[in-house]
Amino acid sequence: MRHSCMDVCVCQGVLPAHADPRGELSAGQLLRWMDAAACLAGEKHAGVSCVTVSMDDIQFEEAAKVGQIITIKAKVNRAFRTSMEVGIKVGVQDVLTNVEKTVSVAYGTYVAKPVGAGKVELEPVKLLSAEDHLEHSLAIERRRIRLGYFQIFQNLMQESNKEDTFEEEDAISIELTHVQSIELVLPPHANHHGNTFGGQIMAWMDTVASISASCLCHSYPVLKSVNMFKFWGPSFVGDCLVFSTIVNNTFQNSVEVGVRVEAYDCEWIKDQPRHINSAFLIFSAVNDKGQLLPFPKVKPTTEDVMRRYHGAIARRRIRLTRKCILSAKGDKPSEPWDRSNQVIYMCLMFQALTHLAAKPGWEITRTLDDVSASLWRFRPMTRNRPKIIKTRYYKCEAREAFGEYSLKGEALSGNYSILKGFYQGLCVCATCICRTCEVLQAVSEEEKIYYVMSPPTRGYEPRDFVILVSQRQPCKPDEPYTVAVRSVTLRAMPPSPEFSRSEVLCAGFQIHTSTSSSCTVCYFNEVTSGVMPYLAANLASSSKSIEDTALECIKFLEMKGCMY
Repeated sequence: MRHSCMDVCVCQGVLPAHADPRGELSAGQLLRWMDAAACLAGEKHAGVSCVTVSMDDIQFEEAAKVGQIITIKAKVNRAFRTSMEVGIKVGVQDVLTNVEKTVSVAYGTYVAKPVGAGKVELEPVKLLSAEDHLEHSLAIERRRIRLGYFQIFQNLMQESNKEDTFEEEDAISIELTHVQSIELVLPPHANHHGNTFGGQIMAWMDTVASISASCLCHSYPVLKSVNMFKFWGPSFVGDCLVFSTIVNNTFQNSVEVGVRVEAYDCEWIKDQPRHINSAFLIFSAVNDKGQLLPFPKVKPTTEDVMRRYHGAIARRRIRLTRKCILSAKGDKPSEPWDRSNQVIYMCLMFQALTHLAAKPGWEITRTLDDVSASLWRFRPMTRNRPKIIKTRYYKCEAREAFGEYSLKGEALSGNYSILKGFYQGLCVCATCICRTCEVLQAVSEEEKIYYVMSPPTRGYEPRDFVILVSQRQPCKPDEPYTVAVRSVTLRAMPPSPEFSRSEVLCAGFQIHTSTSSSCTVCYFNEVTSGVMPYLAANLASSSKSIEDTALECIKFLEMKGCMY
């Protein structure tokens, strides 16, 4: 089991030998350090040597300069059967001012590889802190995004192929950016198995890709992000690694460079190459004043180059979708939903709800003893930040509660209908009986999109919501059943002049097993200004509508025979 002493913290001083032509820490050198720290954390948990399988998308937020100190913290977030996710946090400190900044937060996947044997089954990670529990829960969502990425990419590729006509007369041929380089794997580049370090390969990839990017700018390109490093096989001491890079597409102030790494053994002229690694690196360029420089348009000239051109568009759409969902504000229209970003939307919904549930500072504001229902509130509650409400009620077996709430609700009617209790609470802060709540689209058995119309409150016009409701069963017995809710923009349901379209930023239920015959149901809602009018009376204790909804939910469970 992992203990806190088994986390890894590495400090490195940035020396001139580590710097790029701009006097800043080379991204390749940083990637080498990050991989080494993460691999060491994985080996401490597994008890045997480990190899890099992949590195998730990496964003570099800050640049480190010569003389500053880099701190890399790595720990195993979750162990799956034979692989594990390692979280990596990189910070930079200026020794003169003592100012610290975050450079990057990344996640790598590693596999234990003992000497003379295949993969080994890993022990679970021992969770010692609230942060450990949070990262452990989020790791499964990140894994789902990794596994579903290919399907998302394929869906977007079909759309990208229908775009761009390449009519720019001054566009530069992509073929002019093709660069190839060869590196010989020596003992300092490998571990004690003779396998090349993943971080070393990533560093070489950055060096060669930057040459391709420099073909299009009159400045030194800076690596800003990486679209996942994926290792397909090992390379060994004595191998010749051939790095092939080419610009895939440009996007005003950024350029995507594709890198492919192939390995040949000592008689490499005669042998077929082995595919080792592929990645897509995004560079920007700045002038002496730190201003971003534009990149010229490029044009594809062959069918293969055309495929890479559209692939860059699809990957950029995925990055922007993630960014928009993560930075969404309650007063702004939500991200358009379609099946191409279904996996991303669903996973980020559960990530947001998990973060909300893990916030410290909850306190009880009112308790109803007869029904074991409580209203919890998160403090501090300032005027300029969202309010968060957590209601809690008890007494039903977790699996049955999850089934009643999320699987059977639409088929029910009557005073205790889910549409009057459960979805009403999720959509409009559990305040009043919504006028209508209908299914717009049944995405799957686990996901549905609803349209909710609520009546006007004092001084405010009626509001409507388009929400995505997604449910999730636990992967382990100690994890909760979850139902997550978030507003989406659906082209088939544009805003109506009769209603004020409002947003649900993050809401949902977590159903925790307490005993074999009871559970704790927690309702969360990150309240935005669009739905604050419905909540104002409750915060002033002049209305019991939130508690009434808790009562309705418990009565519904009693009616269905779920009480012990």
